[in-house]
This record gives sequence, structure tokens and C-alpha cells, in this order.
Amino acid sequence: MQYAALGLDVGRKRIGVAGCDRLGISVHGITTIIRKSWQEDMAELRSLIIERNIDTLVIGLPYNMDGSLGYQAKQVQKFAHNATKALGMNLEFVDERLTSYEAEEMMRSQGISTRHNKEMIDRKAAALILQQWLAVKSQLK
Repeated sequence: MQYAALGLDVGRKRIGVAGCDRLGISVHGITTIIRKSWQEDMAELRSLIIERNIDTLVIGLPYNMDGSLGYQAKQVQKFAHNATKALGMNLEFVDERLTSYEAEEMMRSQGISTRHNKEMIDRKAAALILQQWLAVKSQLK
């Protein structure tokens, strides 16, 4: 099975972006988009999509701990639907509860400071989101 997906950790200030190889074996953080305007954010995403020949955006949905959708999750849904429509992409959501926390813990265990590395945390969270999606996809084969 071939994978052409980007994992996105969408926040109000930044969007963490991760990619994978075509076989879905290795996942890595690519970049963090500093949010400026809708047009600039879409231009940066479009550039990555074209460069990597992407057809699916896998977006982390920040459910509340009780499984409900709060304000931020609804904002992410709105962004996701508008972005995939504007970019002509397929859309998949992944439960992203605790991915930023996991990313920070991974960094700490590697001796990397999390204090001034918000962009790295976002990329690592996006990679965790994409890994979760790939794991589910591989189980469905």
C-alpha cells in the first residue's frame, strides 16, 4: 500500500507538519508553519503537498479527556474542512489527546529542552498523529 499523507498538529499559532515514506514505515517531522494569514498558511501547505505529491491530510483532533469535542476541536474541524476543500485533499482525523505531552516527554528523555522548542514539539506531535493513523491503516489491510 502506498501512502501520500501529511500529519498536521493544528494550533492557533503554529501548525506542526510531519510526513512519511511511501510505504508508511518511517515518519518524521518536516516543518512547523508559523500561522500568519489563511492565504499564507494555505500557500505553505500547498507547496509541501506539491513537493511531496500528497493526497491526504491527517489532522489531529484535540478531544477533551472525556471524549467530547470542545472549542479548540471545533476550531480544528473548521480549519480542516476549509483547508482540505481549498487544497483539494482527502481528510482524515486522528484523536490527538496527549500527543504534545508525549512529544515533550520524548524530547526530555533525549535531553532536549522543551522550554524554547515549541516548534519542535509541534513537529513531533504531528509525527505521532501520522504514526497513529498509519498504525490504524496497517491493521485494516
